Amino acid sequence: MTEDLRVVFESRNRQSCSVRALVLAAKEIPHQLINDDSSCVLVVPAQHSARAMQELLLYDDENPPIRPPPIKRIEHQNALPGIIAYVAIVCIVTGMAGYSFFGSNWFSAGRIDGELIRNGEFWRLFTALTLHASAKHLLGNIAFGVLFGLFAGRLLGSGIAWLAIVLAAAAGNAANVLLLESTHRSIGASTAVFAALGLVAGYVWQGKLMAQDRWSYRYGPIVGGLALLMFTGTGGPNTDIGAHLLGFVMGFATGMLLIKFGPVPKDRRSQILAGGAAATLILASWPIALLV
Repeated sequence: MTEDLRVVFESRNRQSCSVRALVLAAKEIPHQLINDDSSCVLVVPAQHSARAMQELLLYDDENPPIRPPPIKRIEHQNALPGIIAYVAIVCIVTGMAGYSFFGSNWFSAGRIDGELIRNGEFWRLFTALTLHASAKHLLGNIAFGVLFGLFAGRLLGSGIAWLAIVLAAAAGNAANVLLLESTHRSIGASTAVFAALGLVAGYVWQGKLMAQDRWSYRYGPIVGGLALLMFTGTGGPNTDIGAHLLGFVMGFATGMLLIKFGPVPKDRRSQILAGGAAATLILASWPIALLV
């Protein structure tokens, strides 16, 4: 081209220039693509510049740039009250059970018992969450419960998070009882621990709180939750893998539902009411268990 040339497009992105050169080629408009170290320009003869600009405008209108969705800001809540309540309740109940307070066998009264639960002793779905067979068992559930409870509390607030965890854990215990033989027995807060993990994974995934432009980010909460479940919840000869898995599944479903039917209330009154309800479900179940 030796005639008068006009610039119709300029960009630092060579791919953008190449695509628009193809547009002009498809319309049989003479053009030239000029590259240098920092940018590229698309030029056409002066007599074709108006038509070239029009074709490029039409292309831009039909192919608007893909803009990433705005980053969702997470307003972190106070997770400390729920963690303190969790640690206090499981320690106090385990201690009282160990010393047989009120002359009762707390373990037989509150453990998961498939046959008795099927016969209507549904309070065991909650009481079993606070019993532990040894100091090692207790400390392990405290450590992971505090960790996963911290994540859940930061997302949802202490009250809402722990009410969701308790309900999901009870549902996980119920599902485990229905799937196993009626002779199944178990104790421990691990179902609640993995319900907390599932709750966080389900809430983050359904709420799209991670970047969604890459599959690794899009499915990161699910993959990460399952990896932690496999790493922390499948070891040991006495591990109730079914309770761990179903606790995670119920927690995951609960997290998704909280997004679907949200928004989750974050005000102080709602958190106190929800936290009180969670504690009541546990603490009110024990008098029933010990008196039956």
